[in-house]
Amino acid sequence: MTKTSNAPSGPEWAAISKIIQQIHSRGDSEPFREAVDWRALGLYDYPQIVKKPMDLSLVKKRVEAGHYKTVHEVADDVRLIWNNCMAYNADGSEFYVLAQGFAKRFEDKFAKLLKDYPNAGSNAAGSSKLAEPTNAEKLSFAKLLYKITKEELGKVINDLDDRCPEALTKNSSEDEVEINVDNISASVFVEVNAFVRKCAGESGNSASMGRKKKSTTAGADKGDGTSKAGGRKKSKA
Repeated sequence: MTKTSNAPSGPEWAAISKIIQQIHSRGDSEPFREAVDWRALGLYDYPQIVKKPMDLSLVKKRVEAGHYKTVHEVADDVRLIWNNCMAYNADGSEFYVLAQGFAKRFEDKFAKLLKDYPNAGSNAAGSSKLAEPTNAEKLSFAKLLYKITKEELGKVINDLDDRCPEALTKNSSEDEVEINVDNISASVFVEVNAFVRKCAGESGNSASMGRKKKSTTAGADKGDGTSKAGGRKKSKA
């Protein structure tokens, strides 16, 4: 009996498989090749912060098994690898910087793939996007903003200003910035929500892939239903 493959065919699929293989074969990709063994590493808060673990080997297996409908779905899972790492590890730490570097290399290669195979982009609607956060997740995020420190709140605001400015409404006359959770994109929400959850309720020291993130951004004070970072900061779910 001949064994058949469920992997989709087409030049764009060969290209995305090549990109994943190139990343997987790099010597410095070792931390991302397999699932984080958080039990062995003693990172007991890892599953609380990283809700959807992902690794390069799993992405490869899913591609070969025909799990993905479009190359954009593959890209979303690859991005999740870097996002998970950056959500869990300290800004500027070895693993955070490593994930940033891989994220940039991947996006450069993926952009070239889409340029070479424009039809691959036409299949991206709907299912290829990260799932939108639920109302319960948005509400939880909004409530947790009042439990984090002023420095941590300042980091959240700065991150949103850099990556999702449409989620902020600025009132310069009152030095006020309102966070509209509904306007935070799904990919950015995954990261900022993980960061806020960790800051609000997680403690303890971690090592290796699990070094805790610390915020050094100055500026925020919380109270009376507002959050301040050089002015009042509100959140809306």
